[in-house]
Amino acid sequence: MWSCDTVMKIINEEEGNAGDAEEHRDFIVVKVENEDERVIIEEEQEESQYGAVGETQAHPADPDKPFTCPQCGKSFRSKGLLRSHIKIHTGAKPFTCPECGKSFTNRGSLRVHTRLHTGEKPFTCSQCGRSFTQLGTLHKHQRIHSEEKPFACDECGKSFKWENGFQIHKLIHSGAKPFDCDQCGKKFVKESHLKDHMMSHTNEKPYLCSVCGKGFARLSTFKTHQNIHAGVKEFVCADCGKAFTTSAELKQHHRIHTGERPYKCSHCEKSFRQLGPLQQHQRLHTGEKPFQCHRCGKRFTYHKSSVIHREKYCPKLTELSV
Repeated sequence: MWSCDTVMKIINEEEGNAGDAEEHRDFIVVKVENEDERVIIEEEQEESQYGAVGETQAHPADPDKPFTCPQCGKSFRSKGLLRSHIKIHTGAKPFTCPECGKSFTNRGSLRVHTRLHTGEKPFTCSQCGRSFTQLGTLHKHQRIHSEEKPFACDECGKSFKWENGFQIHKLIHSGAKPFDCDQCGKKFVKESHLKDHMMSHTNEKPYLCSVCGKGFARLSTFKTHQNIHAGVKEFVCADCGKAFTTSAELKQHHRIHTGERPYKCSHCEKSFRQLGPLQQHQRLHTGEKPFQCHRCGKRFTYHKSSVIHREKYCPKLTELSV
């Protein structure tokens, strides 16, 4: 482990060579078009492969990454990237956004941040045309169009496209639900799920659709709803080319090709591709009839049957027409 003096020497080296670095950067810009963007891409590739800059994690010795952080052991391809990383440990944030005043440890992070103000999205998906502010976000998005699932569970073998989904899945095996509702005591795996649940106590729906006026408690549900109006269907079936608005719809559709029927009836051997049809089927075993005619009080197993009854066969309907 390096001493604090060694860390500060690296920082001071950067400060002392700032002028030379700027001159060198200007020279490279003449030779290589859009050099700043190249540096940003390099930093974002570091993040997309090994996590965000500043994560406390060690990496094995890599001849392609000879510069190692003395504080946390993370390695980098260049000394410049190491210097930028060390500012995480020192707290130095010399690069400030002129629009909002937010500060950053490196020029690349500031450049990415300014895209929030300018609306610039330079990284475009070749499959669907959707654009992103960061290269790492584009890489994650592209997994939607492929079968790549790099995160595998050691307990059950299930694989995931994204790490956050994988981490949440692992909590299922442990049974941990660290987020508690202080109103009713219900527990949740994710803090975002708890926040969504809290709105059920207040009936708050802060996300309103400007097209139809429908309100939503969850931002993700609101964004999915907006795609319906926009006609956006970015989830494409690799087998037949059919497109869908959500990944859940694509997953359900894909079972047509695979023959998978994961929802099994506990009363008989019948199985289903979707949860809804299973729930309807189980009413045949339980005798549950949740749908009631508001005119005559007759009850029905299926919603569709209750609608047909109300529109055509309800005896009270004849009395109203007389």
